Amino acid sequence: MNNIQFRRVGMALLVSVLLAGCGGMMPTDNKSHLLTFTTQMRGGNEVPPVATSANGQVDAMLNTETNVLRWRLTYTNLSGPARAGHFHGPAGVGANAGVALPFSGLISSPMEGSATLTAAQVVDLIAGRWYANIHTAANPSGEIRGQMTLRR
Repeated sequence: MNNIQFRRVGMALLVSVLLAGCGGMMPTDNKSHLLTFTTQMRGGNEVPPVATSANGQVDAMLNTETNVLRWRLTYTNLSGPARAGHFHGPAGVGANAGVALPFSGLISSPMEGSATLTAAQVVDLIAGRWYANIHTAANPSGEIRGQMTLRR
């Protein structure tokens, strides 16, 4: 290997080592602005509890840069057609609250939706003070409910 080739290999090696060492300082798209939430909806979570074989699930993602919440909801075995569905809050487990965000359109399973939240709604959702609720004719106050929890 001549002197020029040796210098090129040495320089390439040095650049590779430097780039590898700076990798931790390079910006990454780790999506830390995305928060995920989930809940299992059951009749026993209603206040007061409802005897039903129905159950459901909501999975959601909040973009904290835009305050856009996207969700996917599924349910089975309701006592009849869903008449309404909402996110309620602010309320902890065992407490009731007004509608914070209604599900728009026909309430069906599965269904997806999205909305831009206010700053106060974001704070309540992250703090675990929102719950999802599905209402039926037999259970107009809600047949199944689940508290939205932040996944860690």
